[in-house]
Parts: sequence; structure tokens; C-alpha cells
Amino acid sequence: MNKKSVRDVEVSGKRVFVRVDFNVPLENGKITDDTRIRETLPTIKYLTERGAKVILASHMGRPKGEFVDSLRLTPAAERLSELLGKPVVKVDEAVGEAVKAEIAKLSDGDVLLLENVRFYPGEEKNDPEQAKQFAELADLFVNDAFGAAHRAHASTEGIAHYLPAVSGLLMEKELSVLGKALSNPERPFTAIIGGSKVKDKIDVINNLLNIADNVLIGGGLSYTFMKAQGYEIGMSLCDNEKLDVALGFIQKAKDLGKNFLLPVDIVIADDFSASANVDIVEVGNIPEKWEGVDIGPKTRAKYAEIIKNSKLVVWNGPMGVFEIDPFSGGTREVAEACAQTEGYTIIGGGDSAAAAEKFHLADKMDHISTGGGASLEFMEGKALPGVVALNDK
Repeated sequence: MNKKSVRDVEVSGKRVFVRVDFNVPLENGKITDDTRIRETLPTIKYLTERGAKVILASHMGRPKGEFVDSLRLTPAAERLSELLGKPVVKVDEAVGEAVKAEIAKLSDGDVLLLENVRFYPGEEKNDPEQAKQFAELADLFVNDAFGAAHRAHASTEGIAHYLPAVSGLLMEKELSVLGKALSNPERPFTAIIGGSKVKDKIDVINNLLNIADNVLIGGGLSYTFMKAQGYEIGMSLCDNEKLDVALGFIQKAKDLGKNFLLPVDIVIADDFSASANVDIVEVGNIPEKWEGVDIGPKTRAKYAEIIKNSKLVVWNGPMGVFEIDPFSGGTREVAEACAQTEGYTIIGGGDSAAAAEKFHLADKMDHISTGGGASLEFMEGKALPGVVALNDK
């Protein structure tokens, strides 16, 4: 992506509005996973060390344009202060005179965090007036929120029309890694696509079939492919409106000479719970009251072998219901193969990232994207509004 980054502009003494993604999970007001905060530290430190006045903005949750106390960013400010080893000023609004007054007090190298930008109805509507209010707070806009780059909101896209706009270091890294994978991949390139529904992954399968050498299908969406080919799938998940699409992908793979693999055996259960009866069957042999919940051992071995012999692996979506332990084996073995391969592994955020964390393999992956929806849209070949709005080099 030929976009300017924070490295390409002068920041010393400037007020810099940095859009970050501090949409972290909270339980009883405590952060349970601070990955998204830690991932922004290189950008924040880059700016503070060069004497910028850093004004951070983020969303959290879905407050739908209203102030919701449980979705305030105070816990994020406290955690960021600990990580930086310096105070972070937290204001209780994101725009207005009180906010401007606090910003006016900042010295070079100071950090301030605005309140949840989604407390304002104009944020998600990308209202130009809202974007202007954000822009009035600063001299420069830095977008480091890859996780929100697929949203055209006031603090991700609108503000870039009123200030010089560049990417942060995390955004730069995400675009560089994902961009190179899709435009100039090392081969053999293997794409692993899981998750529950075909309709959610149509564009990503379509795009990756053009680029990858191997496409490995697992998870709930695999049963739609089975049913499309006339196999019995019992009570398994199925996108009945997408059977033709599934057949079309199988044909497209043949026409392109791609290795398009579907499960050959399946873990099935008679109930969607950890106490269910579980069995392993060949494809087509799922009894009518049972459902597929994971890929079987033969499929795992086949997929693992392909992954280990790949130079590049992109994984988006689990192989089964990995949150329930008896149904997690396929996702675990795919994650282990990704960890063991000599090739470069990219985990496309969301559930795949959660699985890598669950199996304590995250540190063995080369790149775990911080954006589930954003990385998915990037892999679909779509332009991301929060990236398009940045200044070209």
C-alpha cells in the first residue's frame, strides 16, 4: 500500500490525533486481554519520543450513540499508563471545550485518551460535522486502528478529509504483511478457511482461489459443500441458499487447477454440549439426529501435511466448535501445524486468533492480525475506507 506512514512526517511539537483500537474484552470492569493496547505501543512511543502531544481516540463495544458507563475507556487508560510507565490523561468526553482545555495543557511527549467515540451518533454515521470536531483537536491524523479500518466512521475516515493523514506503525505492518501475501505470495501458498457460514466467506474463498495453491475448508461452512454434493449431513449447519455457490467453487478450483480440499471424515455429536455423545464418521455418513462439530483425524493429518509443506499459510476461521473441548481437536491440530511449519504464517484475526491463544500457540505464529473483519475484507480484495483516506506517498 503506497500510503504515508508516521515515519514520513514531522511530528515534533504537534498535536497528533491517533485512532487506535482499544476495543478490549472486559469482565467486571477489568481487561481480560490487553493485546490490542500492547500492539499500539510502538506508534505511541514513536510519537512521544519525538515530542508529539498524543491524543488517542478509540471505540469500545456498541453503545449506539449514547453514553454507557460500562463502555467508558477508563480501564484502557489505566492499563496504557502501566505499559508506558507514565501518566495518561483520560477525559470523559471526546469533543468540546473541556477536551480542548485539557489538550491545551499537554506538554510535548504527553498522552491523552479521549472518551469512547461511539458515544456520539455522528461517529458511525461518518457525519462531517463530527469529523470536523475531531480534526479541530489536532494538527495531524494517524490511523493505527487496523481493526476498524473497514469502517467509514468519523474518527477513521471522515477526519482524514480535514487533516494530513498517515498510517501508524501497526497499520503499516498489517498492510505490508497482508498486502505482500496477497500480491506476491511465496509458494506453495495455502489458505485455510473455516467458520460457520459460507455466505460470510464467499468473497474470501473466491479471491483466495485465484491466488492460493491449496485451499483447505473446515468448520461449519464445510457441510454446505457436502450437502451440495449430495451427502447426508444430519443436523449440521448448512446455508441452503448457497448450495449452488459451493458447487461453483468446487468447479472453479478444478478449472484453475487448484488443490481444493474438503473434510473426508468428521467428528459428530448428538448434542451441542461438552457432555454429548461423540463419534467419528466418513463424509456422507452423518445420522439424521447428529451434527458435524469438527474435522476428523484423517482430515487433520492431510491438512497438517499440506500446511507443513507450505511457504505461506493464511488461516481464517476455526475447523470446528473449538470453544467446546471435545470438539476442539481439529482446530488445535491445524494451529499446531501452523506453529510448526517453516513457512510464514498469517492468522486472520477473530476466532482463529482466539484459537491460537487458547492453545498457547500465538507466539509461534509469524503474524496475528489485530483486525478480524478488516483482515477478512482485505483478503476479499476490498479497499478499506480507513486506508483509502490516508495520504499517498
